This record gives sequence, C-alpha cells and structure tokens, in this order.
Amino acid sequence: MNFLAFILIGLIAGWIAGKLVRGEGYGLIFNIIIGVIGAVIGGGLFSLIGIATGGFILELAAAVIGAIVLIAIVQLVKKI
Repeated sequence: MNFLAFILIGLIAGWIAGKLVRGEGYGLIFNIIIGVIGAVIGGGLFSLIGIATGGFILELAAAVIGAIVLIAIVQLVKKI
C-alpha cells in the first residue's frame, strides 16, 4: 500500500473509532495518528486469527478495530 493510501485509511479509521468510542473525533492529526497505529495493531490482530486483509474495506475494518483497541488501552492506562 502506498503512503498516501495508508494515511487516508488511518484518517478514516481514527475518525470512525473516535466516533464509536468517544462520540466525537479527536481532531485531524490525532485521528491520523490513532488510525495509523490502529492499522498496525489491527493488521497484527487479523493476521493472528488468520484473516487476510486485502482491499480497502478489510484494511479499513482492521484499522478501525485496531484503533478502538488502542483507544481502549489508552483509556485504561489513564484511569490507573
């Protein structure tokens, strides 16, 4: 995947995860950061359970799930 597509998926995934978990986004830069890190986490999770991420929709789904996991971990750490 080229860099621009990775950033676009990260932006969309971060925004969706922000809407699902928090009810609002985190802003453009944080949405991209959360989405890109989430894409890495989600890709790892999907490969662990044997789901191949091919195509925009599956890559976006993996990124959103990874971003939600990342947000949940950050919220747990903030409570400690």
